[in-house]
Amino acid sequence: MYDFALVFALRDALREPPMPLTREQIASIAELARLDLSSNEIPVYQESLSSILAFVGALDQVDTARVTPLAHPLTGLTQRLRPDVVSESDRHEEYQQNAPRVAAGLYLVPKVIE
Repeated sequence: MYDFALVFALRDALREPPMPLTREQIASIAELARLDLSSNEIPVYQESLSSILAFVGALDQVDTARVTPLAHPLTGLTQRLRPDVVSESDRHEEYQQNAPRVAAGLYLVPKVIE
């Protein structure tokens, strides 16, 4: 079940205006990431990265004190399991017929490390 208080708190936190990154910060990030951005691409990256950082900031502001941590999202649910039965036969000998060299059921390969 979802904790709707957490959902509403996150929604409210996202309503705050984000602190946008400057063109200089985007240019610096692009240089660090070895991206060659044109002057037309900088505003697109500026808007995208600013919204990502605003979302992360909103997540940081949400009170999660009453939220129980999950080991995984399927806690409390059970998975349907299929019976553990053999569905295919052992065909390794058939597969190894195409190999150039085989010994004792193993593929022999040339030595590559001295």
